[in-house]
Amino acid sequence: MLEFQKNKTRSFFALLSLPATAMGFALSTQIAALSWILATQYKLEIHDIGLVWAAGPLAGILGQVIIGLISDKVWFWNGRRRPFILIGGVIAALMLLALPNIGVISSAMGLEAILGVAIAVALSLDLAINVSFNPTRSIIADVTDEGAERTRGYAWMQTVSGSFGVLAYAVGAIFNNYVLIYLASALVLLFSVLPPLFIEEPTELTTASDEPRTEHKQDSLGHVLMTIRPLWGFLVYDVYAMTLRLAGIDVEHYYAEIALLVVTAILFFITFAEQEQGEDMASKDVGFRKVLAAHSFSWIGVFVTLVFLVPYIQSVLPGLSDIDLGRVGSMSYLVFNAVSAIIPVLILAPLAVKYGRIAVHAGCLWIMAAGYVALFFFGSSTIMIYALMAVIGVGWAAIVSLPFAIVSQKIQKERMGLYMGLFNLSVVLPQLVVTAGISLIVSRAPDKSIIFAISAIAMALSAFTWHFVKEDRQD
Repeated sequence: MLEFQKNKTRSFFALLSLPATAMGFALSTQIAALSWILATQYKLEIHDIGLVWAAGPLAGILGQVIIGLISDKVWFWNGRRRPFILIGGVIAALMLLALPNIGVISSAMGLEAILGVAIAVALSLDLAINVSFNPTRSIIADVTDEGAERTRGYAWMQTVSGSFGVLAYAVGAIFNNYVLIYLASALVLLFSVLPPLFIEEPTELTTASDEPRTEHKQDSLGHVLMTIRPLWGFLVYDVYAMTLRLAGIDVEHYYAEIALLVVTAILFFITFAEQEQGEDMASKDVGFRKVLAAHSFSWIGVFVTLVFLVPYIQSVLPGLSDIDLGRVGSMSYLVFNAVSAIIPVLILAPLAVKYGRIAVHAGCLWIMAAGYVALFFFGSSTIMIYALMAVIGVGWAAIVSLPFAIVSQKIQKERMGLYMGLFNLSVVLPQLVVTAGISLIVSRAPDKSIIFAISAIAMALSAFTWHFVKEDRQD
């Protein structure tokens, strides 16, 4: 083990953050460029863009849970997480190169269906990102102690990753999205391949809890399904909505969406009525379910913005050229990520130590909800869009840093990969609700500012429910 890892220096935390930064940079590039390419180069409609974006959540369901479970159990190339970081990083770099060449790939294969090729490329990219994303987060928990040190590790992850995310959007805004894509391919390859070689992973994962492992029970399908019980409504709706979309069936009413809200409300009530008592694993399972529920609505709010911000800008600023539209979108995401890069280490981590991670996280989400309300009423000019994207960036900073530290306290360390994958379902299942269901609502709405109303409501619900999650002890 190198000295900087033994002493947990700043340089160690920075290096530890680079694999997650690689995947974050790939995702930032996808956010900045994918909707723009599909809307301008291939002239896809909003609901078709939403279908392409559905590839990401589908990849997350398969990739993060399965790879998380496998990475808990295997050891090769001198690592548990290292092999998946290396493999996923190489594939992600190659798929980034494919993004601006969807038309070329389609022609080379003798296909006329741009939409099908776009979905295939997006799915391959997202599978690669998800193969690596879980291990890049799990390795932070593997090599840090519970409590403040782990919070620091995830805060550094977001600061470094967010800083490079700012770079991604700056390149897109100053130059163009094509330059961004080729730069991203090189950085993703570099940050995925080199840093893991300098980080020594523990050969055995142990938890602070004295309770013995119940491996068979925790790995069973029944246990997994009960663990994600708060998300059942999202899961059933996603199957229903994706089946309709793939079958080409257009439903004019919103009965299924209303049913989703009712079922989810009931499941949430049951979840938050449970009591977290003590430090045993049964209590931690209750806490984990509450985190899943609270976290899920925040991702509906965020993902609506990530997917539909460019079409929204296109609707309120129709005079922009395709290149200028891409630049405005990139500048918006730049501001959004600049705030989320600056405040985790400087502000959120110290506040979390003083007031608790959950209280700080909920407060940031309330600020984000207020920012969405302001965007709904005042987000019709580039200046106001940029300013208010900075406001909602406060919530984004919390979403991509604090929940990982919170959830890592509620699961056994030797099951970190599996449970980080299950935790990711609170991200990807709501994302599918956005791409399969909310995308139709947005496409039918004459005023695209409806995206901010949806985001504000979802974020307020998330902020409210986080107050019912128990704060674990911090060292």
